[in-house]
Amino acid sequence: MADIPIGLQLFSVRKQCAEDLPGTLEAVAEMGYEGVEFAGYHGHGAEDIRQMLDECGLVACGTHTGLETLLGDELDRTIAFNQTIGNRFLIVPWFQRDTKEGWVEFARTLNEVAARLRPLEMRTGYHNHGHDFRPLNGEAPWDILFGNADPDVIMQLDTGNAFHGGADPVPYIERYPGRATTVHLKEYSATDDKALIGEGDVPWDQVFQLCQTVGGTEWYIVEQESYAYPPLECVARCLENLRKMGV
Repeated sequence: MADIPIGLQLFSVRKQCAEDLPGTLEAVAEMGYEGVEFAGYHGHGAEDIRQMLDECGLVACGTHTGLETLLGDELDRTIAFNQTIGNRFLIVPWFQRDTKEGWVEFARTLNEVAARLRPLEMRTGYHNHGHDFRPLNGEAPWDILFGNADPDVIMQLDTGNAFHGGADPVPYIERYPGRATTVHLKEYSATDDKALIGEGDVPWDQVFQLCQTVGGTEWYIVEQESYAYPPLECVARCLENLRKMGV
């Protein structure tokens, strides 16, 4: 398979990060993850985080950052923080509106942010939850958004969340070629809500094949939000399962 690096969304081990961020990053690196995506910084500044990453050989492969941090003067501060930690991808993790107009306006906002980031070789994007695939007057918000967003706005498809919303994620990678720059690998199982990657119903072979051919995928990012074992063990097992699948 193509050599797409694997990162970890640190929300998967958020309690451990809050208690000991340097130690958690070191443990994640020792498992074999190449990068991490942040979902908060647990009181640490950008220079401290960059030092932690450098010391354990990890790179920042994304941040989940609220939309408000990308607007107005806040964007300059967000850019500076992410440049310091070495991150290029500023991903909005949540958005919800009940009208098509609300989603079109969100697309316009992301387009404006993308235009400001482009000269810096940074990008913005959006990460899905289940509601993004439940139709508004016959059209999924996901399609409204990416039908109106500029081509370099990242479609961070979360496989498990898509299934929870009743959608197969595979056709969306095909529908929006080159836009699945970072992809959240999350399992979904109709019978086991604690299934780890490779133990459920996600058609992983199809996901990986499309990411490698049409998705334009630069990072796979593991996210595990249910725990049959301690969280650090869960994410280690997820990585082991991916390696067994040849990823």
